[in-house]
Amino acid sequence: MTRRNRTRLIRTAQYGVLGAAVLVFALAADWGELRRAFFDLDVAKEQFPEVITTALVNTVVYTVLGFGFGLGLGLLLALMRLSEVPPYRWLAVAYIEFFRGVPALLVFIALGFGVPLAFQVSINQYVTVMLALGLVGAAYMAETIRAGILAVPKGQTEAARSLGMSQPRAMVSIIIPQAFRIVLPPLANELILLTKDSSLVYLLGLSMDQYELAKFGRDALNQHRSLTPVLIAGLFYLAITLPLGHLVRRLESRTARAR
Repeated sequence: MTRRNRTRLIRTAQYGVLGAAVLVFALAADWGELRRAFFDLDVAKEQFPEVITTALVNTVVYTVLGFGFGLGLGLLLALMRLSEVPPYRWLAVAYIEFFRGVPALLVFIALGFGVPLAFQVSINQYVTVMLALGLVGAAYMAETIRAGILAVPKGQTEAARSLGMSQPRAMVSIIIPQAFRIVLPPLANELILLTKDSSLVYLLGLSMDQYELAKFGRDALNQHRSLTPVLIAGLFYLAITLPLGHLVRRLESRTARAR
């Protein structure tokens, strides 16, 4: 048997195994029970329009707030990591290592319950979410931005300095814009991760008008004893993350062509 025939036979066997598995599942599954659990139309109708006007909108707001704060802080940390002043580098490294090693769940608990109890202060729910998501996201975005800055050819800095630009002006006007073009795909990936991490907001004890998708789906699950609300929440998460994933692939292909 030739190598080509062996490859064809193996591929046919793989298709056969997959087809057999699908057939067994189709014959063994209780389709009526699956429909009742996942595709109950009466339960699905009750989720609208609140799942859009409240849960989806809040999920987007939480993500945008966290990403915006994290991006600004991440840029500052990246510049501190590249600073010639050792204490700045030490502070940036300590921050990045700490927040990359601590679970986001613990950060939400600390900001949502620990800080108000310790300092006897009341923090707005949206501010808490922004800080929790942003502090964790900044640690990852800082390293991404730093790598982008280092990827810009040194000749760009030398050319800017030869034109009379100071080091800070060259960094702001020449280096950082080029670095952001390089790191746009990984930053978009971080936005996707923050979208999913926004589900941790449920820990803060939200009121109905502050629910995000995961909390909305969980409460509806307890109310209707059906997985349909969870499925709807998952579909709306996909409605956010799939276009972002497509955007990441487009940016990666454009970056590769530019290089």
